[in-house]
Amino acid sequence: MEKTLNKFINKEQLTANMAENLPVLRAKLGLTQEELSNLAGISRHTVISVESKKRELSWSTFLALAFIFANNEATANLLNILGILNDDLMNYIKVSK
Repeated sequence: MEKTLNKFINKEQLTANMAENLPVLRAKLGLTQEELSNLAGISRHTVISVESKKRELSWSTFLALAFIFANNEATANLLNILGILNDDLMNYIKVSK
């Protein structure tokens, strides 16, 4: 499964795009770093380190943040525009009902 994901999805680019735009996305939701970290289940220090470019964003943290931003009207449309969630990734993670 991992090979299939990597064949179609550039994790490094997606995580870099999320990290670059994290302050903007967080501000769009009116969240503090602490509030976002609580929602994502990560430490505030992680949010601070990613936003200040002192730490790379892990794939698991990317997915947690993507879930938060994709499920909010204020940020959902921005994810594709900013190159954070693309059609390939959305199709890969789509859950059948």
